[in-house]
Amino acid sequence: MIVFPNAKINLGLNIIEKRQDGFHNIESVFYPIFHLKDILEIIRNTDSNEVLFSSSGITIPGNINENLCVKAYQLLKSDFNIPGVKIHLHKVIPIGAGLGGGSSDAAFTLKLLNALFTLNLSEDKLIAYAQKLGSDCAFFIRNKSVYAYNKGDEFKDINLNLDNYKIDLVFPNIHVSTKEAYDGIKIRKRNMDLREQLKLPIDHWKNVIKNDFEAFIFSKYRIIEQTKLALYKQGAIYASMTGSGSAVYGIFKK
Repeated sequence: MIVFPNAKINLGLNIIEKRQDGFHNIESVFYPIFHLKDILEIIRNTDSNEVLFSSSGITIPGNINENLCVKAYQLLKSDFNIPGVKIHLHKVIPIGAGLGGGSSDAAFTLKLLNALFTLNLSEDKLIAYAQKLGSDCAFFIRNKSVYAYNKGDEFKDINLNLDNYKIDLVFPNIHVSTKEAYDGIKIRKRNMDLREQLKLPIDHWKNVIKNDFEAFIFSKYRIIEQTKLALYKQGAIYASMTGSGSAVYGIFKK
């Protein structure tokens, strides 16, 4: 079985406070991007009762056992007697770009295993498993725009549709780790809830909707800031770095 895990962007990203557990509470709106996708195939492993992972496309760094697709399989295997599988991931979504590619791959692995082995897990159950894998993995279970809060792993539905606009993505070929982004963060006071800001006309967003990671990341990687400015010069109504970086998107009139 083959599925196509898609990317997402963040519309605004406010760091609210640092938690006692070392994480941060945030608020952001996650919006799915369906024109940028990985390719994920999972089949039964007839040679073994274990998971065999392979990849192509963009090189995936790190230990295979730390890959989120493998972790998703192991998570379900610990609760269900599922057989071994072969997982192949063709990586298209840039890594370390703030586009949620790894989280999407993990969530789609859960959904695909659920279908492949008829586990009959509800959306809520899949979300609970996804939350164990990473803060924004759960978003890709329902895969629709949401207001994200707390650690970015709790969601409320939000009525937001950008189908009448074109969203361009630019990746400056820079990997920004989440840890690096949070190490440079400065928490600022909020004057308005992000959901209220997004109700403003889109041509007002430029002056009110911010990504708190930008100030530090732009100071360290000037090319990312220049990319955002270039999108505005090309006519973007709104442009921003997504997530903790380094990809930048521009929203244009079609």
